Amino acid sequence: MYELLKTSPRSKARLGRLTISRGVIDTPVFMPVGTQASVKALDLRELNEIGTEILLGNTYHLFLRPGLDIIRKAGGLHRFMNWDKPILTDSGGFQVYSLAKIRKVRDDGVEFRSHLSGETLFLGPRESMAIQRELGSDIAMLFDECPPHGASDSDLQAAVKRTLDWAIVCAEQPRAEGQLYFGIVQGANAPALRKRCAEELVAMDFDGYAIGGVSVGEPEPEMMHAVEITEPHLPAGKARYAMGLGTPAQLIELVARGVDMFDCVLPTRVARNGTAYTSRGAINLRASHQKENFGPIEEGCDCFACTHHTRAYLRHMLKAGEILGLRMLSVHNSHFFMQVMRDIRRHLANGTFDDYRDEFIANYQPTSKVIEGRANSRLKVQG
Repeated sequence: MYELLKTSPRSKARLGRLTISRGVIDTPVFMPVGTQASVKALDLRELNEIGTEILLGNTYHLFLRPGLDIIRKAGGLHRFMNWDKPILTDSGGFQVYSLAKIRKVRDDGVEFRSHLSGETLFLGPRESMAIQRELGSDIAMLFDECPPHGASDSDLQAAVKRTLDWAIVCAEQPRAEGQLYFGIVQGANAPALRKRCAEELVAMDFDGYAIGGVSVGEPEPEMMHAVEITEPHLPAGKARYAMGLGTPAQLIELVARGVDMFDCVLPTRVARNGTAYTSRGAINLRASHQKENFGPIEEGCDCFACTHHTRAYLRHMLKAGEILGLRMLSVHNSHFFMQVMRDIRRHLANGTFDDYRDEFIANYQPTSKVIEGRANSRLKVQG
């Protein structure tokens, strides 16, 4: 369970610890996205080397492929992928709404066509929690309805009602041994809806709470506002999770707003486009001026990519279409996100988080609107 260890004097930032059956997770924490039971381009050794404490898997994708029969025969998701640390599984609700070719929302769930085979399938609160029970994840997210940015008031109200109705059904479902259930607060940027959704979920006494319906295409100020109007209604003694976020600068700002847990596809997604994150901002290693740069991606970084390869060499790998290039950028970016979390926790413990926040934000330059914008549009196929 969650233990609040320390708070920041000038913000809502929290240092904490989440204890579950497979281990202790120090928060704030970043969870690499392993949608298909794999974090793209990284192996388990690399995930351990960068300090990964918990991974994210996806109910929808794993249900479709390889399917529950295979995972059941393997002995659960942990054994299937040979990962002995905690796993959080998304409910699959977001993917049903974003990926399904055709879908029909009903009061008991959603009928949809698989984006892979076109087969008609059904996913509701009972089905989602049953799948997550079979997967054996340590944290299972409740099945919710995530309306798109710009949805009408009536659609938002209907989504909140379904989310709450489905939460009651989810709570009644049996769990895997030691499995925690996290509720998801919806309501877009409507304070009254967010308040209602949060308060009713909190009354159901789940193990933790997520802020959903963010990073779905809205501008960054609206995303921050959604977090700000939700956080006051969440209990201090439970973990708080902002789903699908964000860039390094956004993570720090969200920590300052009281969020404990994060996941995002950006570290590996942008690596495949030749982009690397640094404390000064995102850089393009495909750029011609990197051709004769024989320094590391970032001075002082102790990741494998920075201690073994130069920018010039990695640019050559990328331009030549060698897999090593995108793998090494994935290693560096993932390490960088983990290092930001370690720095946040260290400064929270020392009482210097707010100074760290000010300095990081002042120095961090989002050099590409294309790269930074990706965090404000939650990607359909994650990873």
